[in-house]
Amino acid sequence: QVQLEESGGGLVQAGGSLRLSCAASGRTFSDYSGGWFRQAPGKEREFVAAITAYGGGTRIADSVKGRFTISRDKSKNTVYLQMNSLKPEDTAVYYCAAANTVSIRFFKGDYWGQGTQVTVSS
Repeated sequence: QVQLEESGGGLVQAGGSLRLSCAASGRTFSDYSGGWFRQAPGKEREFVAAITAYGGGTRIADSVKGRFTISRDKSKNTVYLQMNSLKPEDTAVYYCAAANTVSIRFFKGDYWGQGTQVTVSS
């Protein structure tokens, strides 16, 4: 079983950038596909981005396409979410997830982190 821990959240002004990190322990993260979801107050959790187990493929939600990118560093057992041109509507708790799947077409997490708060001020 893999344990996940997010970091890198915080308060940023609109137009700014943040990079979230998701560090895995217990297992090699590259054995799993990885992804990010977010949940804003009063809203359902929504998919943000996913990356295949060996980093060969990614999928980005339309709402953040062109602004967010997902990557992974096998040597650091970490998946990243680079967020640029942030908007107030990006404010949410961001959750990292890992899944025992090859395809990320319908990525759903099997393992979850605790979440990290991202707040974008206008």
